[in-house]
Amino acid sequence: MLQKRVEGSWEKGQEAIVLAGGLGTRLREAVPDLPKCMAPVAGRPFLYYVINYLRRQGIQRIVFSLGYKHEVIEDYLAREFSTLQYDCCIEEEPLGTGGAIQLALQKTTGDDVFVVNGDSFFAFDAQQLLTLHHQTQADCTLALKSMQQFSRYGVVTTNEQQQILSFREKQYYESGLINAGVYLIQKAAFLQKGFPAKFSFEKEYLEQFVNEGAFSGAAADGYFIDIGIPEDYNRAQHDFQAPPFTLAALTSDWTLFLDRDGVINEEKPESYVFHKDEFRFYPGVPEAIHKFTHYFRHVIVVTNQRGIGKGLMDEAALQGIHDLLSDEIKKSGGHIPAIYFATAVDSRDFFRKPNPGMALQAAADFPDIDLTRSVMVGNNISDMKFGRNAGMRTIYLTTTNASEELPHPYIDLQLPDLKALAAQLP
Repeated sequence: MLQKRVEGSWEKGQEAIVLAGGLGTRLREAVPDLPKCMAPVAGRPFLYYVINYLRRQGIQRIVFSLGYKHEVIEDYLAREFSTLQYDCCIEEEPLGTGGAIQLALQKTTGDDVFVVNGDSFFAFDAQQLLTLHHQTQADCTLALKSMQQFSRYGVVTTNEQQQILSFREKQYYESGLINAGVYLIQKAAFLQKGFPAKFSFEKEYLEQFVNEGAFSGAAADGYFIDIGIPEDYNRAQHDFQAPPFTLAALTSDWTLFLDRDGVINEEKPESYVFHKDEFRFYPGVPEAIHKFTHYFRHVIVVTNQRGIGKGLMDEAALQGIHDLLSDEIKKSGGHIPAIYFATAVDSRDFFRKPNPGMALQAAADFPDIDLTRSVMVGNNISDMKFGRNAGMRTIYLTTTNASEELPHPYIDLQLPDLKALAAQLP
């Protein structure tokens, strides 16, 4: 069994800038008096989907470039993303896309920084961009989207080495690659250009310097939408609506993620399970996990263990608890291949739930895990947020807390305990 302590930097802690200062004039009739990125889509601000996609790509820290009605966005971030590592910079006047990026870069610490738009979404592969960016030693690497029969966007041309050769004007094209609005910028190379405070990133940086051969483009076919016009905004309502979820959806290619205290074993209120002699399984849990073992692709345990970070217990004691847990599960014919535990005290640590780091680490260690075909089972809303943040479906157990009113933004299903879940599986 893999037991892994996870905290701190994952993939060197990538950063991103989200450009979220747009006025949303074309959406004003559909969404009055809101920044574009805060337009409600399938019950949530569009910005929610942008943030969580970035985090699922391993991006740990985000700088939000804000302008119009920035207070609305700041209030939302403080309320809904209090555990996110983020900062905000405010444009006192519109600086253009280039000026906004230049200002936000002052608040970043890394050498290479992703940039995305807060009012568009592209399912890009961050690792693909990073690999190409470093292989080509590019000043800027763009995510490119292949499209057919379009006139709304210009076309980006590249050579066999994926070097960008030109940016062509908007007109009708049968097919081509478009700029998907996702960039990976080499910070020093960009800042040394000495741009004025206000300028266009597209016109005065990309188009102006494309002939220097320092731009690369990574083409992909991921989902793309720009909610800047009412037609696509209305389409987004359908596209981002989560399909209904029932236990019948769970098949053998799904992965089951379990919280520990209050789910597998009895929780100590306002305290911690300090050693194996204090560990008590809930009745029927080993037998339930036996069934899960033979039903799901993997059964993974993810648990916050702040007691270690606070110095109240040591890792050897935790190891003893998990060895006991694993041994008892094996006696019942079950198997838990991995337990991930986060010891950080800081709630903004990427690996501490509700942040999604433990799920991403599990997916990295077990490449056959598909987080969109995974379900998180926990007894706290923090567990449910963790599941949502990682792209999973969620099941809330009422072992230690009162039931929640459904429908709930973070909960798909609600059950009394793990035995009930096992009983309802075929």
